[in-house]
Amino acid sequence: MNKHVLGRTGIEVTQLGYGTMGLRGPRTWGVRVVDDASADRFLNLVLDSGINFLDAAPDYGASEERIGRFISKRRHEYTLATKCGCVYAQQGEQLQLRHVWNQDVIRQNLKTSLRRLRTDYIDILQFHGGDAETLVREGLIELLAEFRQTGLIRFIGVSSSLPELPGLIDLNVFDTFQIPYSCLDPQHHDLITRAAESGAGIIIRGGIAQGGPDAEIQRPALNEVWTRAGLDELVTEELSRTQLILRYTLAHPYCHTVIVGTCNAEHLAENVQAAEAGPLEPQRVAEITARVRAALQQ
Repeated sequence: MNKHVLGRTGIEVTQLGYGTMGLRGPRTWGVRVVDDASADRFLNLVLDSGINFLDAAPDYGASEERIGRFISKRRHEYTLATKCGCVYAQQGEQLQLRHVWNQDVIRQNLKTSLRRLRTDYIDILQFHGGDAETLVREGLIELLAEFRQTGLIRFIGVSSSLPELPGLIDLNVFDTFQIPYSCLDPQHHDLITRAAESGAGIIIRGGIAQGGPDAEIQRPALNEVWTRAGLDELVTEELSRTQLILRYTLAHPYCHTVIVGTCNAEHLAENVQAAEAGPLEPQRVAEITARVRAALQQ
């Protein structure tokens, strides 16, 4: 599988990564419910497929605990990113989530994540949102720098989007940025370039999920863009809807890795095949871009 250096981290990651939110388990939000046995099989399948980058978060239900229980013995095979700023509590049948920006929450997140993941270090600890002013005012960037100095984490990242993203880039302190992007949701295209040109590694999320009619979680507004852009006209036997979207995402010159969160083995195999095929050729990327731009202006 194609690999890229994740910016200034120097870590070589597969261009297809795996997002573990789908392994969050029962009594959480969303449509996916995966039992322990299935999570065990799937996490090992991800690694067996050659993927070497995993993204998690404390508020993704059971995902961190499952990573630790089922693949911590293979820790040397993957780069592990998780998040902080997460406050979560089980209330009845649902997991209640908030993001809170103070040092006590961040310290507890790291302590809990290390225990759940059954590891003594995390490669990339990412703020799960937040804005530049708050992170600086609360001393949270300095706190993560302290974690890095003690070896508990290796690099500092942030998962963000507009309107906070430009201010976070301007801080020039983050080793990685996690940013949503797809051909149907291209608003962060130039900000991805700007973040990468600062030397940061780029982790794309939503590279398929922010996608079209075949997405497991449907987004009617994006389906409408797909239809108005006439993208089914570009689908062939060799290039499915999903592959078109993923390979378009891979074509961004600063897509170091794109995390995909499927829990379906057939979908994983299709994603791996698309990643191995590589980015779409420039002419097709240009045509999709023009069609989507026109559709968004309608």
